[in-house]
Amino acid sequence: MSYEYDRIAQPASGLRLHLNENTAGCSPRVLAALHGITREQAACYPDYDEVTRACADRFGVSPDQILLTNGLDEAILGISIAALRRRSNAIPEAIVIVPSFDMYPACADSAGGRVVEVSTGSNFEFPCDAVLGALTSDTRLIFITTPNNPTGRSVPFSQTLQIARAAPDAIVFVDEAYADFSGESLIGHPELSSHPNVLIGRTFSKAYGLAGLRIGVLIGASAALGPIRRILPPFSLNACAVAALGAALDDVAYYEWYVGQVLASKAELYSALNRLNVRYWPSDANFVLVDFGRDARRVIAGLAERQVHVRDKTGDKASPNCVRITTGIVEHTRACIAALEEVLCGEES
Repeated sequence: MSYEYDRIAQPASGLRLHLNENTAGCSPRVLAALHGITREQAACYPDYDEVTRACADRFGVSPDQILLTNGLDEAILGISIAALRRRSNAIPEAIVIVPSFDMYPACADSAGGRVVEVSTGSNFEFPCDAVLGALTSDTRLIFITTPNNPTGRSVPFSQTLQIARAAPDAIVFVDEAYADFSGESLIGHPELSSHPNVLIGRTFSKAYGLAGLRIGVLIGASAALGPIRRILPPFSLNACAVAALGAALDDVAYYEWYVGQVLASKAELYSALNRLNVRYWPSDANFVLVDFGRDARRVIAGLAERQVHVRDKTGDKASPNCVRITTGIVEHTRACIAALEEVLCGEES
């Protein structure tokens, strides 16, 4: 079986609630920094020292524990290559907990690994025992997302570390792309230093609004990052991304405002879904997975007609009848709720 990222069509206009982007846009300081780039800076390869230190300060680690990447996607690809290159006749294995981000199996497969899928529980609970049972002598990479995409459910730190202990020869990649919204991170955990096989990924696409500039970061023991540094290009981030990241990290107030908007938006969406008697899963991320049952495709089409675009997850066998809705600024969430009410209740009114 081969795997490929499901690149969906981009809407020409309307409210984008389908890719978990920051619906407010980046900090105004980011735009100022981009406007301030000189001709000389554009002509030179960027230096990463200053922004690496700023990033290390943000996460409370040392600069040698930081590896900046061209989006977190590049980090996932680099880890997959480092972990799954053939070193013997055995085919190395990568464990993917489903449902999950399409890039995990796509990168693992392209790097030559065998993808081993482990399903979450009936209510999308993390399948720790099943993951432990899937470990073999050929396991070289384990993908864990917390909060999970698309369910929004977090993974207990104790279970992640239990898996890391059970698989010392494998890289345990903990994708914390949405941890800004949960307020919880494995970074700084007192037991993390005892597990050098754990690498943590963060992105600046979501809470910081820099998806278009493609900036991610890997955090882990310097020795564990070494093999990945040797794989990735030396100048992954361009000068615009470097300038933007520094400005975004500096604007703490804007970051905190947006995280607050997401929390308020989720509360309003939960209230509306309860009122409409629609099933959903409480989320620790900036989106909500909603089960519309047999109405799912009608809801997706009806929202699109009203220029509100949400993520269709009905084709995923792990989440049939489900739709993922980004919760960004409150104004946009209210527009989504109004459109949703029209779709579900319009014929009755």
